[in-house]
Amino acid sequence: MRIAYFINQYPKVSHSFIRREILALERQGLEIRRIALRGWDAELQDDEDLEERSKTRYVLQGGVKALLRPVWQVLRAQPKRFFSTLCLALRLGRRADRPWPYHLVYLAEACQLLLWLQEDGVSHVHAHFGTNSTEVVMLASALGGPAYSFTVHGPEEFDKPQFLHVGEKVRHAAFVNAVSSYGRSQLFRWVAHEHWDKVRVVHCGLERSFHDVPAVAAPAAPRLVCVGRLCEQKGQLLLLEAARLLAAQGVAFELVLAGDGEMRAQLEALIARHGLQAQVRITGWISSAQVREEILAARALVLPSFAEGLPVVIMEAMALRRPVLTTYVAGIPELVRPGENGWLFPAGAVQELAAAMADCLAQPPEVLQRMGEAAYQRVLERHDIDTEAARLAGYFRASA
Repeated sequence: MRIAYFINQYPKVSHSFIRREILALERQGLEIRRIALRGWDAELQDDEDLEERSKTRYVLQGGVKALLRPVWQVLRAQPKRFFSTLCLALRLGRRADRPWPYHLVYLAEACQLLLWLQEDGVSHVHAHFGTNSTEVVMLASALGGPAYSFTVHGPEEFDKPQFLHVGEKVRHAAFVNAVSSYGRSQLFRWVAHEHWDKVRVVHCGLERSFHDVPAVAAPAAPRLVCVGRLCEQKGQLLLLEAARLLAAQGVAFELVLAGDGEMRAQLEALIARHGLQAQVRITGWISSAQVREEILAARALVLPSFAEGLPVVIMEAMALRRPVLTTYVAGIPELVRPGENGWLFPAGAVQELAAAMADCLAQPPEVLQRMGEAAYQRVLERHDIDTEAARLAGYFRASA
């Protein structure tokens, strides 16, 4: 069976979970065609991503003007279907996240996608994220392309479902994946009960090679690591406020912010204002191997997110036998259990975050080891990529 994966940008540093899913599906015997809008010129850290880029076709690599030809080809071949899909695109442009001209571009992208799907004999197309990528595959399907499905991660789809027309996308889809039970519940809110059976839970997963690593004891150094894009929703500003409280209390600690992003300058300014230069370090973009090293060099992962789906980095830290300090947000409590494999605290609560950090830093090695083993077992049970890919492959085959 030949499946196409359609992604807004691929490969991407923060999209390693998509790469893992694609490779696991290929191990299940499926042929996967990679198609993306962008990503041909992205700066990449991992050799695996470089290899994936060589396998990917890019819709926008020739610019928007290059899409005029596929639009004309599709219009000439099936004018009635083209104009009905044009009406659908214009309808999706009403009360939308982006104004209607964007949706005409999505239609042009769908024409190019359709031609490539037909050329490659693709029987099903799957998109990640319920945003513009899913609209493009929905329009391609309306133009006469194969059935489609998509994976909803959040939080964007949960923040503005009406403006993204999430319900419409679910109604037209063969099926929809949520990465957590919480995500499934949010999709239930925007479609009629008759469509609920389309919504499944397929977790993001980790390869066995990630699980099957020797245990590394937590370091003696009082170090915590936060991994993620430096942005509002990840809560790094709150983390620095908690770090200021710990410093004022005389708690010895080191904090590593592993990642980069639009808020880096603001975070660096706050570090300087609070006099935390000796305790806090920002790494910038680093490879997956370097992320692993940073997690292993810390006692625990701390992720004070304000909005999430279910962060893959939590799974990665738990697979490396590190407990997690994070918030009661979205699907996180389905994985992290307070007192067993981590700490949970209310989102936006700086005092509670500081208390959790202080408690973690005060724990003796044997407690951290016990919590790390519990974290490892929990993530192994729920997030093995081959198990999840087998479930997803079954859905693909059933939809053919």
